Amino acid sequence: MNKIMYKIGKIVNTHGIRGEIKVVRISDFEERFNKGNTVYVIKENKEPLPVVIKSHRIHKGFDLLVFEGYDSINDVEGFKGASLEITEDQLTELEENEFYYHEIIGCTVFSEENEEIGKIKEILSPGANDVWVVQRAGQKDLLIPYIEEVVKEVDTQEKKVVIKPMEGLLD
Repeated sequence: MNKIMYKIGKIVNTHGIRGEIKVVRISDFEERFNKGNTVYVIKENKEPLPVVIKSHRIHKGFDLLVFEGYDSINDVEGFKGASLEITEDQLTELEENEFYYHEIIGCTVFSEENEEIGKIKEILSPGANDVWVVQRAGQKDLLIPYIEEVVKEVDTQEKKVVIKPMEGLLD
């Protein structure tokens, strides 16, 4: 399979004995885990394994999934550590000023004065808004809240983000 794949979660463990798996979600779209959806289990050096979601529930901050035809812990034990991914044609259309994580990670961040600040290496979703983690040369990482007052321009084609740092942000 040579399609571009996008990670939506990581299988961290099994749950119970009936084939349920515990997933750390890497997606803002809960509907990715709707019953009947196909997702792909990706293990290192293995072909993507298409599976159909039989059930989904949230328990203690994790997504718990059961796949059709995988009804016992023995069926899913080997999925531990694998990622859950979708194909490009499964991506959802986004509204203006909404972006996929893969479009933002790797972008270079500049100030409004065109000074290069660093590269976005990770996105955190702690609460009301995402926080972009910017890796800076020789300095500790910078945390940028994705809010209108700070993020002024995002150009995913050019992989460029322009920010107006809040007072004290760059200190």
